[in-house]
Amino acid sequence: MIDATPSVFDASLSEPGIDAFIDRHVPDSAYTYYGSGKAALRDGLAGVVEPGENVVVPAYLSPAVVEPFRELGLEARYYAVEESLAPDFDDLEARIDDDTAAVVSVNYFGFPQPGLERIAALTDEYDCYHVDDNAHSPLSVHDGTLLGTHGDLGITTLRKLLPVPDGAVLYRTDETIRERFSPSSLAGRSDRVATTDCRFVATSVAESVLQTSPSLYQSVETVLADGADDSSSVDPEGRYEAAKIPMSKVSAVVADAADPDAIRTARRENFRAWQRVLDGRGDVTPLYERLPAGISPYEYPVRATDPDSFRAELEELGVVGAHSWPILREAVREDDAYETSVRLADDLVALPVHQGIEPSAIKAVGDRLRE
Repeated sequence: MIDATPSVFDASLSEPGIDAFIDRHVPDSAYTYYGSGKAALRDGLAGVVEPGENVVVPAYLSPAVVEPFRELGLEARYYAVEESLAPDFDDLEARIDDDTAAVVSVNYFGFPQPGLERIAALTDEYDCYHVDDNAHSPLSVHDGTLLGTHGDLGITTLRKLLPVPDGAVLYRTDETIRERFSPSSLAGRSDRVATTDCRFVATSVAESVLQTSPSLYQSVETVLADGADDSSSVDPEGRYEAAKIPMSKVSAVVADAADPDAIRTARRENFRAWQRVLDGRGDVTPLYERLPAGISPYEYPVRATDPDSFRAELEELGVVGAHSWPILREAVREDDAYETSVRLADDLVALPVHQGIEPSAIKAVGDRLRE
């Protein structure tokens, strides 16, 4: 069986820890842990923006990401993206004005958003901040720079990498942002074990046991899941409010025990395994043809001509983690300017590549897909 997330008992948890990895790329005075990337974004921008300003974000984005901007009294403006996930730069620049506080780029699926350098040039030209949203992959390094640190501030999310209930990092690369940064009560790591920690570990134990019975596991998998990756499971504002917590004790313990190099290596191997399995399949097109050095993929995204049938086929073969992404805001779906974002969201199927999967399991799925 191939599940959506790794187990908390995964063998890749054997140190030296996430701290050591981040410290290789970012001074410890320039980053702070949070429970969620959205809470981190709120604190990172709070000292440098004013109500009534706006933030320009890609239309191809989960709805809850703009909630911290709304809390700060900022208007969220969406810009169109190309098929390659690069910004439509004409559309992006047209949405920037004198009240634009920041432009957000997104490193989709652990890969750098195409055009990062041009976004940086635009934000310099219009004297606004560049937010590097790297929620999808804390371990990806592009041209020697850790993704999430290409902008003036950035975030990454540990929950999308490790078997943890929460955890995120706020990066502050701009001097003004560092000077004006005033962490809220949501910053840092919790120093005590909470009820949610116990519930998460108990759920992880239950999942581990249930995987010995695939049919039983599939019948209860949706009950055990926290819905964190499904934007339709909770309204965007509710998701944001629920994420307003410091990084939990259990997340901190797991992060300290993680082996970043082993995790990145395993994810890259599984990404390549899916490439081999799906190579030549006419109804599936990979979003990324290459896996550059330094990239730690979040998932293996493909565009399918019939995504519902493809997901059903995978589930029959024991792949319970394949899913569409993202659930777009209605305002985006209803606007013809964002046609490409809507088409991408409708066609895309993301396949799991996490470190808890053996490449042989992916190969076994491929053998059965060819039957």
